[in-house]
Amino acid sequence: MLHARDVMTTEVLTVTPDTPVREVARLLYERRISGAPVVDTAGKVVGMISEGDLMRHAGAIGDTVSTRSWWLRMFEPSEDAAADYARTHARVASQVMSNKVISVSPETPLSEIARMLEKNRVKRVPVISDGRLMGIVSRSNLLRGLAASPPDAPAAADDRTIGEAIGAELRDQPFGVFMHAIVQDRVVHLWGFIDSESERRAVTLIAENTPGVERVEDHMTNRPIGVA
Repeated sequence: MLHARDVMTTEVLTVTPDTPVREVARLLYERRISGAPVVDTAGKVVGMISEGDLMRHAGAIGDTVSTRSWWLRMFEPSEDAAADYARTHARVASQVMSNKVISVSPETPLSEIARMLEKNRVKRVPVISDGRLMGIVSRSNLLRGLAASPPDAPAAADDRTIGEAIGAELRDQPFGVFMHAIVQDRVVHLWGFIDSESERRAVTLIAENTPGVERVEDHMTNRPIGVA
C-alpha cells in the first residue's frame, strides 16, 4: 500500500500571508500549478490559496459589485456584501486564502487521501509532520502513484467465499436485485435481468473486482416487459 510519503512533491512552492495577490498569481502561472500553501514565519501552514480563489478576485473578473443589479444588492445582507467585497478586492494572500487547512501525515494511505480530495472538493493537501510542511499531494501525484503501484496479487479465495462477496456487493446496489452469481473453479457465471448496458457493465465489474476471480461469464438478459 502506498502512502503520502511515497508520492508527495517535496519541493513545494509556498507563499506568506503578506505576499501580494498579484505576486501569488504570477508564481502560480510561472510554475504551472493551481495552488500553494500559505506559511507563516514559524513555518506553520495557515491557509491554502488556489487559482479558484484568484479567479474570483476583482483583478481577474472586474468589479462585479458595482455592476450587480441594484435591486439584488438591496436584498443582500450588508455583512455578506462586505465580506464578499473584501475578498474580491484583497491585496495580500491572507485576505483571499482558505483558512480551512485539510492536511495529511506522511503515513496517510493514498486511498484515504483520494477520499479526502473528493469529499472536500480540493485538488491538493499539504503533508505535515510535527507541525512542519513535508510536501504536498495533488491529484496528479495520486494518479502517478496509481500508475506505478504493482498489481494486487491474486487472493487465495475459494468459490464459496467469492460467491458470498459478490452476492453481498450486489445486494448493496439497486441494479443488483435480479442478479445471481454462480462460481465454479473461480469462474463467475452471472445470471439475471438488466435494464441497460451500463447495468451489465457495472455488474460485470463487481465480479471482476472481487479478489480470487479468474474469469467472468456473462449470461445476463434484458428485463422482460412487465417484470417489476
